[in-house]
Amino acid sequence: MNFEVIETSIWISYCIVVFLDGRRVHVIERDLTEPDRIVGELLQPGGYLKLVELGLEDCVEEIDAQRVLGYALFKDGRNSRLSYPLDKFHSDVAGRSFHNGRFIQKMREKAVTLPNVQLEQGTVTSLLEENGTIRGVQYKTKDGQELRAYAPLTIVCDGCFSNLRRCLCKPKVDVPSCFVGLVLENCELPFSNYGHVILADPSPILFYPISSTEVRCLVDVPGKKVPSVANGEMANYLKTMVAPQVPPELHDAFIAAVDKGNIRTMPNRSMPADPHPTPGALLMGDAFNMRHPLTGGGMTVALSDIVVLRDLLRPLHDLHDAASLTKYLESFYILRMPVASTINTLAGALYKVFSASPDQAREEMRQACFDYLSLGGVFSTGPVALLSGLNPRPLSLVLHFFAVAIYGVGRLLLPFPSLQRMCIGARLISSASGIIFPIIKAEGLRQMFFPATVPAVYRAPPVG
Repeated sequence: MNFEVIETSIWISYCIVVFLDGRRVHVIERDLTEPDRIVGELLQPGGYLKLVELGLEDCVEEIDAQRVLGYALFKDGRNSRLSYPLDKFHSDVAGRSFHNGRFIQKMREKAVTLPNVQLEQGTVTSLLEENGTIRGVQYKTKDGQELRAYAPLTIVCDGCFSNLRRCLCKPKVDVPSCFVGLVLENCELPFSNYGHVILADPSPILFYPISSTEVRCLVDVPGKKVPSVANGEMANYLKTMVAPQVPPELHDAFIAAVDKGNIRTMPNRSMPADPHPTPGALLMGDAFNMRHPLTGGGMTVALSDIVVLRDLLRPLHDLHDAASLTKYLESFYILRMPVASTINTLAGALYKVFSASPDQAREEMRQACFDYLSLGGVFSTGPVALLSGLNPRPLSLVLHFFAVAIYGVGRLLLPFPSLQRMCIGARLISSASGIIFPIIKAEGLRQMFFPATVPAVYRAPPVG
């Protein structure tokens, strides 16, 4: 029987389910107390379907999770409601929003009931390498003991602040902005059971329920630095710059939350997946791939990755041939692409489109996106199906993105084109290209659009 070690952050309780086919699993978790985070609180419908596929749907029960049916967009006093296309699914299928820590604790509770899972609190300090192969990890236990754990396969998932990723990938971390988090209490959202996105200046503001009495507010602040919370600069910024752009129904609750003072900040990181396959180890989660959290797609990507990896490992009876296993698992990086690349690209592109800009062409693109989504029908259900993980097709994403750009040009040129408007339209198309093509390049053009041409897709399980 195989014995695997998983070094994990709070995210990777998910990964326990990879090895439930009779394998022994040793999970080393930095901290087993309930996490308190301001992200990881929204699970898209596509992610919920993966949760069902993994048999973990009960982990969103009994935690006061709220059903999420879509998004409401707000811009300049107008609003538009965009519903998830859920008609073809069971009535239980929808998004879920919740306290992240409660969700993680439910997963841990489920894990410890399994006889083949050992869950231990400890901090992994290094990977154990022998002749280019990872043999396990060295870690420090809760009481300070330095121990080693060995396994034929080590899953490294130590989160967005990973200390171990440099051994297994080429990290190119970008921090385009920070989220400032508040909890609004005892207030009603303008559209119940919907996430709310305010296209504010300079960048979006999010609202969504995380319990029956609480609404999470995330204020995006561009750049790596935010006003100081300690000296009151942040409270002043929120009251003077942000509060006037909040929907009237939420204004008083927003001010009350600022006055209460529990203001949290979190850097928003993005990092394309760029692994270098290493025998004996596999990198997953935010340590491996991140995207801007605007679209709430992180958990959907993580759960989808786990389903892919579980299915790849299922036919294997022996994981000790590290070289053969590594070659076989190269197909993981291709098979994950439809979901991961669609959500990653959409998150990066939408953040740039939804953010205010002094460039008139960018502002026209922003307005065109709002108006395009407000048209309803396929113009809203198509993009929302991509965002929700229900239709992970990169080509569909690109087509909708440039449809928005063309729609924006059409708005400029009708009813009477002028040279100035034609110039703005040309810059709009150029700006749209400058937004999406670098993201596609980072994700990998061939892997994203032509995965069948990548030899790793056809790797057969090693014999043994």
